Amino acid sequence: MPSTTARAGGVFLPIIKSLAVSAGSLPNDPSAKRIGAYLVQSQFQCAGNSSALFLTAAAQNLLCLQLAQELGVVVADPWVEWFIAASLPAFVSLLVTPYILYKLYPPEIKDTPDAPAMAAKKLELMGPVTTNEWVMIGTMLLAVFLWVFGDAIGISSVLTAMIALSILLLLGVLEWEDCLKETSAWDTLVWFAVLVGMASQLTELGIVKWISSYVAVILQSSSLSWPVAFGVLQAVYFLIHYMFASQTGHVGALYPAFLAMHIAAGVPRVMAALALAYNTNLFGALTHYSSGQAAVYFGAGYVELPDIFRIGFIMACVNAVIWAVVGSLWWKFLGLY
Repeated sequence: MPSTTARAGGVFLPIIKSLAVSAGSLPNDPSAKRIGAYLVQSQFQCAGNSSALFLTAAAQNLLCLQLAQELGVVVADPWVEWFIAASLPAFVSLLVTPYILYKLYPPEIKDTPDAPAMAAKKLELMGPVTTNEWVMIGTMLLAVFLWVFGDAIGISSVLTAMIALSILLLLGVLEWEDCLKETSAWDTLVWFAVLVGMASQLTELGIVKWISSYVAVILQSSSLSWPVAFGVLQAVYFLIHYMFASQTGHVGALYPAFLAMHIAAGVPRVMAALALAYNTNLFGALTHYSSGQAAVYFGAGYVELPDIFRIGFIMACVNAVIWAVVGSLWWKFLGLY
């Protein structure tokens, strides 16, 4: 699912709310911390790493590579190279995050022995998988396969999306009215066109080059090595997101300029492009307004505002350490620098 907001509102939050309510943990209630608050925080803080793991897991990922290409930075095999470079630090963070939150923000309920029996009963009531559901599963697997290997056989990502949509429409899984109701998808499509166009013009007019040259002079005068400059620029790019309410908006406004600064400072080009893109996913859990999914999880009513900011900052530091240590060693092994 190429949208963190869609996964949050359409998949994870309904599951979390069902589990929480069945355990007597209600939103906007003192019982929220029984288990609901922990489940929301755990999924919210893990989502950035899962979005960073796959190129097709978030809309801003594709935008990052498009903007990088505008600056002459081309990733040879986008889906595979993206996944391999992100895999180790992302998996480590995904394993560590729930445990750290369990210590920082523990649920009151720590044992649910009746859960398997309840789940089995619910599955029995739902009945077998329907034909439309099998078609959806098959179409999704086909789409993912073509996203990964499409370039090798001459099928672009746009054509892949059209093939998948056509299958669902022709077989009656979706109606055209269902597509028209996806207003957030149309909104994203329009904004992408505007942001990519504006970024391209900034590059063509020389604005990005001017900014990068100016920053390069500052970095050279301060005698910073490229690893130090890389760390400083990544940290600034991350913390600036406190002033943004959209990951896509952040990318459109700052990604080209920061990538140009990295290149001017001597940072390996592909590593700089990927690291900034991964960073774009990780800062989506900083605040209740830092991403579309943040608003969804906060709006569920299980987590209080001070806890969002406190846990968001702590987990940002944890992720920074994991990606800096594990990521740098992994990228050295892969030959990115």
